Amino acid sequence: MRKKNSQKDSSKSSGRNTGITPPSERNDLFDSLSEFPLGEPLDPNEMRITFFGTSCIPRLSQECNSIFVEVGSGDQFIFDCGSGVVAKYTAMGIPKSKMNKIFLTHLHGDHMSDLSHIYSFGPSEDRKFPLCIWGPGNTNWTYTDPDGKTRGPFEDGLRAFCEKFRELMRWHTESFSFGPTRYADPQNDLSHSQNPDCFEGCDSYLVGNETAYPDDPYDAYAIYAYELNYKSEGIAYKNYSTGVSISYFPVIHCRRGSIGYKLNWNGMSLVFSGDTKPNYTMLKRAEGADILIHEMVMPADVWTTKNTELQDGDVGWDQSFAYTQAVQNSSHTPQGALGYMLSQISSPPRLTIATHFQAADDTMASALQSIENKYNITEENNFTFASDLMVFNVSKTNILQRKAIVSAFAFNPPPTTLGVPTAAPIYWRYDDDGNVIYDPYAQIDTTDEIPRVNDDGSENWDETGY
Repeated sequence: MRKKNSQKDSSKSSGRNTGITPPSERNDLFDSLSEFPLGEPLDPNEMRITFFGTSCIPRLSQECNSIFVEVGSGDQFIFDCGSGVVAKYTAMGIPKSKMNKIFLTHLHGDHMSDLSHIYSFGPSEDRKFPLCIWGPGNTNWTYTDPDGKTRGPFEDGLRAFCEKFRELMRWHTESFSFGPTRYADPQNDLSHSQNPDCFEGCDSYLVGNETAYPDDPYDAYAIYAYELNYKSEGIAYKNYSTGVSISYFPVIHCRRGSIGYKLNWNGMSLVFSGDTKPNYTMLKRAEGADILIHEMVMPADVWTTKNTELQDGDVGWDQSFAYTQAVQNSSHTPQGALGYMLSQISSPPRLTIATHFQAADDTMASALQSIENKYNITEENNFTFASDLMVFNVSKTNILQRKAIVSAFAFNPPPTTLGVPTAAPIYWRYDDDGNVIYDPYAQIDTTDEIPRVNDDGSENWDETGY
């Protein structure tokens, strides 16, 4: 992003009486991009990154954090899935069968809230195989609160989270079990290519395998948790058939137990910081990367004003500012600090993309000035700001930045798994010919139901009329 915007911060000015949209409510960078054609095939030698959530504050323009990465060899991944992003995945035509590998940087709500929808409705659409989730393990940490009480250690890692999540969703998963939730032959090419035994790296754990009601290991409501040691670096995922390797490394965010990821494929690399304070491990991982996606926050005083409409000297300012400053100090990378970090990388990324940042003309202008005070942005080592529905196609010679224009009325994309034989659902019945059919009435008491009545007066729940 080479263009600067000289507009001053006008966070308290709406512009509604002047007919002019203020810079706090515009994103000229996004508007200037060419349009990405929905459904465009991915070149075999390209990697594509689509941003579906780019803020920690849910906004209609920017939902919470999530990116979708596809590679030309046919593999794809979700990194974080914060609140509000599924609607945008749907509008972009991403089927649930391609939303089966989810890498969480940490367990804050703005990074994993939409996991509930991805998990719950994947099997009722076209994901007929397990959901795989990667993330950090237990912290095993204790501390003393102001009342002198010891807190911890808690079961606060990915495995414990997934076990509780599986049981939390029990009513939903049982209620949808009148439909098929796995393939008849789990070793068929479509299923086997997505099955956890193809993945190498850390050990997986079939959630709930030791309970009284263990899941079928090939069922779509089964969850495989890949717990990662947040204290170290290692391989999270390696798939020899697609050539993708994803490593993980520790970052510094809020409390112990946050990680970042680096994806390597076809001689290219992508680094995703998650949420973090500046740290030396990030500098090492970003060395020579093609794409660095790094979190960034605006100055604490500006962030306070944006969130509260208070100014320095107003009643409540000191309290609000102190809290915002604590959030930044414990958890995040200020915009000037990101510029400094980039200046310390001897071979900086071809493109750095700032995310977790509320992108508008005024905030981007301020941030760009802070970054350029520390870092020389060039065409070879470029910089830009992420917004929802920005799309980046990356090859060894080019990085193409575009925007997706989607329908606010889009339905689910067409399923990709029609025609593949499925196993009988858990709740089912036989028809008169001995075939298994899906019985949505199997689990409910229908004695008080108003029956469907056909034109001839007969009652049949298979018909459409009342």
